[in-house]
Amino acid sequence: MQAAKVSDTPLEYIVEYLLKAKLIADQNVSVPEELRENLQKALDIASGLDPYIEQMSSPESDPLAELYKKTISHDWNKAHEDGKTMFRLPKECITGHVEGQFLKMLVHMSKARKVLEIGMFTGYGALSMAEALPEDGRLIACEIEPYLRDFVQPVFDSSPHGKKITVKVGSAMESLKEFAGAGEQFDLVFIDADKNNYLSYYTFLLEHNLLRMDGVLCVDNALFKGKVYLSDSTDQNGLSLREFNQLVASDPRVQQVMIPLRDGITLIQRVPYCPQNNAQSSVTYDDVFRGVQGKSILSRLRLDGKVAYVTGAGQGIGRAFAHALGEAGAKVAIVDIDKTKAERVTHELTLKGICSMALAADISRAEDVQQMIDSIISKWGGVHIACNNAGINMNSASEDTALDEWDQTFNVNLRGTFMCCQAAGRVMLKQGYGKIINTASMASLIVPHPQKQLAYNTSKAGVVKLTQTLGTEWIDRGVRVNCISPGIVDTPLIHSESLEPLLQRWLSDIPAGRLAQVTDLQAAVVYLASEASDYMTGHNLVIEGGQSLW
Repeated sequence: MQAAKVSDTPLEYIVEYLLKAKLIADQNVSVPEELRENLQKALDIASGLDPYIEQMSSPESDPLAELYKKTISHDWNKAHEDGKTMFRLPKECITGHVEGQFLKMLVHMSKARKVLEIGMFTGYGALSMAEALPEDGRLIACEIEPYLRDFVQPVFDSSPHGKKITVKVGSAMESLKEFAGAGEQFDLVFIDADKNNYLSYYTFLLEHNLLRMDGVLCVDNALFKGKVYLSDSTDQNGLSLREFNQLVASDPRVQQVMIPLRDGITLIQRVPYCPQNNAQSSVTYDDVFRGVQGKSILSRLRLDGKVAYVTGAGQGIGRAFAHALGEAGAKVAIVDIDKTKAERVTHELTLKGICSMALAADISRAEDVQQMIDSIISKWGGVHIACNNAGINMNSASEDTALDEWDQTFNVNLRGTFMCCQAAGRVMLKQGYGKIINTASMASLIVPHPQKQLAYNTSKAGVVKLTQTLGTEWIDRGVRVNCISPGIVDTPLIHSESLEPLLQRWLSDIPAGRLAQVTDLQAAVVYLASEASDYMTGHNLVIEGGQSLW
């Protein structure tokens, strides 16, 4: 049995020494058999760990597999000329599947949109992270060797995610100065470069705010073959990393954890600023600075732990509202007169990891409304957000509007909305907190034309007045009531041949030059449902591309 070559990770370093110990033990008859057996067990455990972890990790994409194959088959011991530069890359420095998957997961978990990589090397890490970025995401890789950019660029070009990557060749520190001058900020920074400059990179990143407030700094080679913590180590890279690790561990601006993945990875994140006791400071340490209850504005828009329902959620605006509230953290009851449509949306939310339930209800019927509320409370224990969105529209000239049309429209749009407000409001008043969001319409402000819709316009004006009245009556008991007035929303029906002439007329009346998309309304419903809007009540939030202003 031969000893393995020293590799770049502590685990492989341990495997090497276990192999040496086992070899010595096997050749020495005086070594107890029990020791030989224990050494073999330790060797089996250590040498089998990496393959097992790789097998249990998500599979790599075809471009990553191609890049890894290209990398390991390349002769890195051969010098490659690039102007005056000569470059050699040891095989043990090659990023592999598990570390690449870790970086990809880190991008997902940090919800990063802009990533900075200092030290690209073979590009495996860069492409792994790019695959996790959203379509408009961006990754800048700083690499001092032009040869490495040329080596990996064909693989980047063949990947649908390669367009997200920009490689900057040259001094990383000069690039950092350039980013700082341009006011750039990154959600995730990954450092895997020259070890003696880690401290300089770290200091510059923090002092020039290149890492955003909640951003993550990921540092590779934190253990460096164990030379960081072995007391007899004289390796200069190990000593530089030891100094870096000690500085980070003692830096009160950050929190950090070291993970023994490959050669050690340290994750670093800023901690919220807090003045020291009795320390003099020029900072006004109030809710504006630290956030209300210590929460940032984006955190205050979260709906974690809240229970919501949305009526008319089987399609259109209601479906968009349900998705938005669920994405913000709420449990969502999908209410629709058509149970099949409600179940379809519930299935969509389930696929996104959102807790939801489907309910069938005709909100023009008082018994259906009460049963809806009772079902939600029975399952989830309360109602915090009531999104009363269900509505109907029937067009007719005023002189031809039948009482049945008028009654049907009002029974759903106004009477039904009132019954939902009242039923949910009774629960919320007992809780001492709640948000009611009604869907009104731009038609509550203007008379849309050329279509004739007297009953609809009047009913939606009633929804606004209902909202204003309840909003002022209930706010002192913790319940806020607001409404959203959308403009003309883009649906498949609007693009039908019969409505084409109306569509052109509507577009000419809208300063924004387009119809509303249901996604244009999602942020509004989350804001009104969140604690960030606690001082708003009785308000009609108009989202119509400016149409009501002309």
